[in-house]
Amino acid sequence: MKGHSLKKQNNYTYYLRLLSYKKFLLRWKNYWFKISGRWSYKNLQLKWDNYRFKISGTWNSCPLTCPINKPHHRHVFWSWFGSFLAIAATAYLSMKTNTPLLMAPFGATSVLIFGVPDSPLAQPRNVIGGNLLAAFISLTILHLFGSSPWTMGMAVSTTIAVMQMTGTLHPPAGAIALVVMMTNAPWEFLVTPALQGSIILVLCAVLFNNLAEERTYPKHWL
Repeated sequence: MKGHSLKKQNNYTYYLRLLSYKKFLLRWKNYWFKISGRWSYKNLQLKWDNYRFKISGTWNSCPLTCPINKPHHRHVFWSWFGSFLAIAATAYLSMKTNTPLLMAPFGATSVLIFGVPDSPLAQPRNVIGGNLLAAFISLTILHLFGSSPWTMGMAVSTTIAVMQMTGTLHPPAGAIALVVMMTNAPWEFLVTPALQGSIILVLCAVLFNNLAEERTYPKHWL
């Protein structure tokens, strides 16, 4: 009776092992099917054709140049006038106070806040918030890991991701991250020029853009 019970137990153990082995085989076959299907010749050919179609489709629609809607001459004048006064005023304050309020990325900021003031990327939240985040993130990475090719990439990419998550996307902020990494900027850079310079530019945009009847800036503050 005891031997019969032991034999029955051995058979049950053998059955469980066989069942687990079959499950393993099924999972392996399913996994292999996914890989082979994903990287099959037909699938790769389809992806390549899709990629080539995107490029050729763009080329066929605009072989060399696409028609561009040029802004009215009044818009061009106010963009020129506003950006001239904003950069000149910031540079003048920088000289008078002996404080570095101006940096190269602010030229790109001026393109947005005066050239396309209606753009979501040109609003005060984006200008001040984006530039401040870029300075803080890149300064943190710089002082933790130093300046190197991979930390430069990390500073710019992290800045982009955080700006997207916080709704403060501002393209010139990517340049600010590089300025910090390439100049080994101190922590004071966070306030001057990143914060103070951004505020001055936004105030200039508010004052000068609204002098034109057809312009309203900002569209929103926050």
